[in-house]
Amino acid sequence: MYSEEHKNYLKKIKRNKFLIRFTQLLIIFLIIFLWQFAANQNLINTFISSSPKAIINTIINLYKDETLFHHIWITFYEVIISFLIATIGGTIIATILWRFKFLSKVIDPYLTILNSLPKVSLGPIIIILAGASTKSIIIMALFISIIITIINVEQAFTSTDKNKIRLLKSFKAKPYQIFFKLILPSNYANLINVCKVNIGLVFIGVIMGEFLVSKAGVGYLIMYGSQVFNLNLVMTGIILLSIMASLMYYIIVFVEKRLQK
Repeated sequence: MYSEEHKNYLKKIKRNKFLIRFTQLLIIFLIIFLWQFAANQNLINTFISSSPKAIINTIINLYKDETLFHHIWITFYEVIISFLIATIGGTIIATILWRFKFLSKVIDPYLTILNSLPKVSLGPIIIILAGASTKSIIIMALFISIIITIINVEQAFTSTDKNKIRLLKSFKAKPYQIFFKLILPSNYANLINVCKVNIGLVFIGVIMGEFLVSKAGVGYLIMYGSQVFNLNLVMTGIILLSIMASLMYYIIVFVEKRLQK
């Protein structure tokens, strides 16, 4: 049985979580309400900023045309593939660099230089090499996200408590045992944070790639809408991206909670 103090403490935590969620939803509804109110009162130029009602109508029209989920799925597919490759591949490369210090010191300046390059400038080269296809979009997203993953994960692994590493070495632990028994478990929180950062970076890369070569996807909707001056379609694409990014974020949060348990 829990003590009365512990029960009050648990209630306080639940109340705090509820207030956080309630405030988050309240902010969203308040923004939507003020946005629509300003549109109705002609306080804003709806040709440029659109309105929640116009966005909903655009989504309904896309659904009736049977293209809504087609565009969403294409972008989701590109995001998920890019995210998995960047996160898993970046973590593997970071592990290799953590294990081989000489290689890490050799490659470090190259990673910094590649990370500082404007990735959009590589777009034409990527298209020439990989073709105007989904492959180009995924490669663009990888260029943006994988280097950050390598740098952040390697830094996290290197920052693991040195005394604990020495302790395991004193018990004749092998490098792979140190990695799986200490380094990896000690950095679950850092890996989750890297995943959260990767979501945003991958979305940026995918949308940039769709701007350049795609004939479908949410990025394509935004680009097409801007070309024909259909700002409702542009804002609809932005809202869809926000919803998709939020969904990905909460999936990562769910995994984080499972790992914490």
